Formats: sequence, structure tokens, C-alpha cells
Amino acid sequence: MGLFDSVLGAVSGQLQQQGGLTSLLGGLLANNSELGGLGGLAEKFNQAGLGDVIGSWIGKGENLPISAEQIASVLGSGTLGNIASQLGIDPAQASGQLSQLLPGLIDQLTPNGSLPEGGLGHADDLMGLLGGLFNKS
Repeated sequence: MGLFDSVLGAVSGQLQQQGGLTSLLGGLLANNSELGGLGGLAEKFNQAGLGDVIGSWIGKGENLPISAEQIASVLGSGTLGNIASQLGIDPAQASGQLSQLLPGLIDQLTPNGSLPEGGLGHADDLMGLLGGLFNKS
């Protein structure tokens, strides 16, 4: 987990200085998010032809990389714009940082190699879980 911890520490440090990373990711991955939680995010990846990429993050084994441009195509300009606005950065920076953070984060949130049956919970449920992951870095 050395590489994941390094990337997570670097990215989370940058994003936490700019605004609530835990809150942002909780809002993105929570069941009650605009995307419909991790399952909804996986569906967005499937629709963009990138189901194998998110599948590698959820499943066991090596995580496939994703580019900032691919993140932008999956999330769309509206969602990415909202994320960037909350962080106080431009959308290109947000997609670049998410491309570094999401593979390892989703891998950590799905240790059994599959989507949790009930999702990851609501935003409030995820705050403690995400906070714990970020405090490990």
C-alpha cells in the first residue's frame, strides 16, 4: 500500500487545504449523492465505455489507471464543475487529482472485490470511513 498511501497523502493534503475533501468524496460516493453512490458511479463508467477500469478498482488485483480526460468524460462538465467549485480549483485540476485519488480510494472502499450490496451508505456514514482512510496517510 505504499504507493496508495503516498498518492492519497499528497492529493488529500492538497485538497484538504482547499476545502473539505472528506465531505466532497462522501457526497460523490454516498448512496444519496447526485450520482447514486458507488453503484451509480460504476454505471457512469460503464456508459462511458470504462467499466473495465472501475471494475479493476472494485475487484481484486491491479488497478487500471485513468486519465484526467477520462474522469471528465465520466463525470460530465456539470458534476466536475461542481467538484472544482467546491475545491476552489479549475475543472482540469479537479479531474487530474481525482484520476490519481479514485482508483486507490475505491479499491480501499471495496476490500471484498465487489460493490457492497447496500452501497457505501449515506454521506454522513462515509465521513467517518473516509476520515479514517485519510488519517492513515
